[in-house]
Amino acid sequence: MASENPFKAALIIVDFQEDFCPPNGSLAVPEGRTIAPTINTLTALPFHLILATKDFHPPSHISFASNHPSSEPYTSTTTITHPRDSSRSYTTTLWPIHCVQGTPGADLVPELDVSRLHAVIEKGQDERVEMYSAFYDPFKVSDSGLAAMLGEQQVTDVFVVGLAADFCVKATAEDAVKEGYSTWVVNEGTKPVMLDKWEDCRKGMEEKGIKFILVTDAVDKFSSPKS
Repeated sequence: MASENPFKAALIIVDFQEDFCPPNGSLAVPEGRTIAPTINTLTALPFHLILATKDFHPPSHISFASNHPSSEPYTSTTTITHPRDSSRSYTTTLWPIHCVQGTPGADLVPELDVSRLHAVIEKGQDERVEMYSAFYDPFKVSDSGLAAMLGEQQVTDVFVVGLAADFCVKATAEDAVKEGYSTWVVNEGTKPVMLDKWEDCRKGMEEKGIKFILVTDAVDKFSSPKS
């Protein structure tokens, strides 16, 4: 839960990995690599915490279409059932194989200045559940420890960038709001998979309490944090 201390911000860089970026990523987000300058501008600011997340799947992960007979990535879905409660389930999209542990596609892109990171959080290791959010999967079966880390550091505000805007950035920002943080998505620091549906997606995020901000305004917050 967010503290009531003065402005203390964390930057979460979501899944800025090779498999999510052109030209060779297996699940490349259009123009995904172009967000690097914005993110590096942000990492130069005096954030209390700067964290990067990595999708880090086993080859057997449930989200891979290739692990489901007669399924196709992007168009096929599967039902994920709570490992300990069969009455709870949800449907999720199936994807190409991506960000497999130990493969180059799981690496953070070289354009990201990793020297400024305080930690890298790996997510999506549990083959049984999908985990878009940097916090936990929808059932909270798999918990990255991010919520505890932010709480221990008495963070008040969370700024989210990375890929993709309409999936993992969205889920991370929504969970940050649920955890009680003032939550910001930096416009120039993310790109969506489905550009044609992005405006509706963004409106839905705003309705849940997520605020969108220009990078210049994010910079200004550190010179006048009470503004």
